[in-house]
Amino acid sequence: MNFDRIIPGRAWPARLVPLVAALVLAGCATVTPEAPTFQAPPAFKEVAAAPASGTWTRAQPAEAQARGEWWRAFGDPALDALVAHADANNTSIQQAAARLAEARAIARSTDADRSPQIGLGAGASRAAGIDRTATGQPGTLLTAGANFSYELDLFGRLSRASDAARLDAESRAGLLQSTRLLVQAETAQTYLSLRALDAERAIVDETVAAYRDTLDLTRRRQRAGDIAELDVVRVETEVASTESEALTLDRRRAELEHALAVLTGDTASTFEMRADRWSTVLPTIPAGVPSTVLARRPDVSAAQKSVLAAQSRVGVAQTAWFPSISLTGAGGYASPELGDLFKWSARSWGIGALLSLPLFDGGRREANVQTASAQLDGALASYREQVLTAFKDVEDQLSSLRILEAQSEVQARAVASSKRATVLSDSRYRNGLVSQLDLLDARRSELRNRRQALQVRSAQYQATVGLIRALGGAWDVKA
Repeated sequence: MNFDRIIPGRAWPARLVPLVAALVLAGCATVTPEAPTFQAPPAFKEVAAAPASGTWTRAQPAEAQARGEWWRAFGDPALDALVAHADANNTSIQQAAARLAEARAIARSTDADRSPQIGLGAGASRAAGIDRTATGQPGTLLTAGANFSYELDLFGRLSRASDAARLDAESRAGLLQSTRLLVQAETAQTYLSLRALDAERAIVDETVAAYRDTLDLTRRRQRAGDIAELDVVRVETEVASTESEALTLDRRRAELEHALAVLTGDTASTFEMRADRWSTVLPTIPAGVPSTVLARRPDVSAAQKSVLAAQSRVGVAQTAWFPSISLTGAGGYASPELGDLFKWSARSWGIGALLSLPLFDGGRREANVQTASAQLDGALASYREQVLTAFKDVEDQLSSLRILEAQSEVQARAVASSKRATVLSDSRYRNGLVSQLDLLDARRSELRNRRQALQVRSAQYQATVGLIRALGGAWDVKA
């Protein structure tokens, strides 16, 4: 580069040429942001035969990977319809989509700074010295023309700023996917909780019917003089208490129904989910899912993009130490008379180049670099925390499923035993061999165990959805 041409007519001191050349070469060395790494063991602890030591794995971009329609594995058409409705109408998804659109618009605006800027202009000014007659009277000057400006991005300031804005938009895209996955999971979990309450309500109704049958028998025996009124009052108490529990379930169901309305973007006053038999399939997630699948979790991917954007902003702050060079040009017409404005003799033009390099700014540039570096450190810590949280979420749900499976087997034995005890107690009570208290205790035990078994089953569904969400979507990425 011939530095004498930057300022025509003036020679550069020889001792400044190496300094400027070093600045140019340093600025041209572009640092490409690198994806952060995370420690990924070969398999999750809950499914591995023996925990293995983790290795640092470079996180690969995962925005394009399919999350799959994982909810279809539950084989419930009502659930499919609810999730589709939530995808289209949920307000949280709409807000995240709006933020993504805003980030993409900002990225386009930032990228526009790298292009030449061309504009048209016209103006009129009145000042002394413009009048052609030189009378000293104020005159009017009319102008019309085009202007051109372009900043040479020799040191990568504009390109790095554009990269940072683009990465911010990609981070927003990851957050949109994370919001969508969250809404899908919450919709599925709320629906499954509602269906579990329907099944529990059916058990309670069945128990109430059994109590009423016992109450009828007890009243007949009391009228016959076989038993005292106390026995009747006891059964009436059990009937009323169990009916109260049924109303409690109705209240909880109404709250879940209203929550579903919000998730699907409907008003609670018009939304209705009718009670139905709980026939949802409980899918089994294979144990061979690799731990590296967490790299495609939307929130992890968004945190990764935030780190890359912070790296680019460090580069933007560092380029403030290098000079900026801008090219300008203007051409048009200028005349004090409107009729002469567009004559060839009224033409005017100009070109220029500007090189600027701040020498003293009170430490502002250094402070900006430190700020960008601190933001990068924060983004890295946030990314690592997101990865650690992702592993925790998966391990939590895997351990829950493992324990719930064992609990389900034990609870099933308890239900079978309590049912058998109720049948025997009812038969012996009708034959006068046991007291009424023995029968009521047997019924309470059966009701308690059946409801606990149902709650364990519901928890298995909740943990399965939670695991799918923790994995970032369908465990089969080809789904």
